[in-house]
Amino acid sequence: MAASPTKTLDSRTVSHPSLGSPPADPTAGFPVAARIIQVGAPSLAARALEVALDRDATLRERNDEIGLRQRLRDAELLAERIALSVATDDPSPSREYADWTAPVYRRKRVPLDDVINLLEGLRVALPSVLGPEERASSDRAIDAAIAQYRWHRRIAGDARKRNRFLQFIYKGG
Repeated sequence: MAASPTKTLDSRTVSHPSLGSPPADPTAGFPVAARIIQVGAPSLAARALEVALDRDATLRERNDEIGLRQRLRDAELLAERIALSVATDDPSPSREYADWTAPVYRRKRVPLDDVINLLEGLRVALPSVLGPEERASSDRAIDAAIAQYRWHRRIAGDARKRNRFLQFIYKGG
């Protein structure tokens, strides 16, 4: 009896156990809307920064011209990550990006509230280029990123302004 050659298991639904989960399908969500966000990221980021400056006037006081340019670049990167979330219709890319960048912002002494304001600014800017279904997907991605930044905000080291009275109590006078 001749031994038959063994075939490897090849399945689209199950990946190899040592490779982890398969990557998200970039066509499962709204790939056209994601491409529109990627192309319009600079103008969306500029609008998001304007909204953030309107929401928090101290943002301009805390950042000089270079700092504002850095926040503009941060908004562009957030828009690109939201585009990836919209393409896959899955908020995890935005949430993961927020998880990865929170320590970087802490090291740069950027308050996470400023990044949250940029995300809220993107929420205001995105309806100009997205339809209602795509907007729902982008809102889920923005909400996931905001939740992650708020979770990281509670950890010591965030550069947000503290309550002076509570600081006085904890320092002991």
